[in-house]
Amino acid sequence: MDAYRLYTVVPYLLKFLDNLTNIYVRLNRTRLKLKGTNEEDCRMGLSTLFHVLLVSCKVMAPLTPFFTEALYQNMRKVLNDAEESIHYCSFPQAQGKRDARIEQSVARMKTVIDLARNIRERHNKPLKTPLKEMVIVHPDADFLEDIDAKLREYVLEELNVQSLVLCNDTLKYTSSRAEPDFSVLGKRLGKSMGVVSKQVKAMSQESILEFEKTGEVTLCGHSLKLNDIKVVRDFKCPDGTTEKEIDASGDGDVLVILDLHQDESLFEAGVAREIVSRVQKLRKKSSLGLTDIVEVYFESLDEDKSVSDRVLHLQEQYIKDAIGSPMLPCGVRPSHAVVVGEENFRGVSGMSFNISLVRPI
Repeated sequence: MDAYRLYTVVPYLLKFLDNLTNIYVRLNRTRLKLKGTNEEDCRMGLSTLFHVLLVSCKVMAPLTPFFTEALYQNMRKVLNDAEESIHYCSFPQAQGKRDARIEQSVARMKTVIDLARNIRERHNKPLKTPLKEMVIVHPDADFLEDIDAKLREYVLEELNVQSLVLCNDTLKYTSSRAEPDFSVLGKRLGKSMGVVSKQVKAMSQESILEFEKTGEVTLCGHSLKLNDIKVVRDFKCPDGTTEKEIDASGDGDVLVILDLHQDESLFEAGVAREIVSRVQKLRKKSSLGLTDIVEVYFESLDEDKSVSDRVLHLQEQYIKDAIGSPMLPCGVRPSHAVVVGEENFRGVSGMSFNISLVRPI
């Protein structure tokens, strides 16, 4: 207990819980709800989450004794030969080995998602508005492979983008410039820092690319490594476009570009997401669980029903997959149907409609 320092534990704990919530649970919510996946995969995902929560409670028990006890009493209901209290459990011991590559891949994905969100916020484009294309620019093939091979679907779903393009040609979309890392070089170079700094800032595009490939450059007789120089990439807007049509965000390492153009297909996809969102909110309002099966009926309240008809037709498969059943026209709803939830929605993407949830006969 002499080494007990609560303030050294809590920041790491909060970071872990944030990653668990906003990365594992959020990005696997479809899998955990048994949507678009098989039962075995769903059980594996839920078992993993349960194990992590149980171990986390045991680790947190000395810090938050009452909160973790309440959680544990719920979890022990499905455990065999479980201790009566979490405070009777042995403290967990580290098992297995950490996979640094997976952690790095997820960290890179998180960076890409955060940068894309920054662009959306800057242009007032909420996540519910679908976008056609996103480009990720980075010279390292391993970085792009991490996103493409393992995490592409997560990125597309989380950012509501239809296609993802990977580019390792940094000169196509960016202009690069080199900046010395004064915190690293200052003490080492001393009085030579000023001269070396000017040489670093004067490096050409070709010199920067060569430096990134070899990992070393000699300037004014000093050998500089990758951690001595920061390569900053500034977005170069393509000819014939403006920042309102295409924009980018970067962190000095990777650059994310979003195509902000809107067309008819994107409008229809956006309306479909709005309809699905209203169905899900109505299910929650009607106190329906994930396993409760209902039929969903749609009725347009607009004089011109062509827009809603077109959206329901072209986005039929997406809506069916998202709500778990076909969207049915109100005209076929039986007169004796048991309605468990119904609501009128107005001003949704310029449309007004009624949605009703009915118990299947």
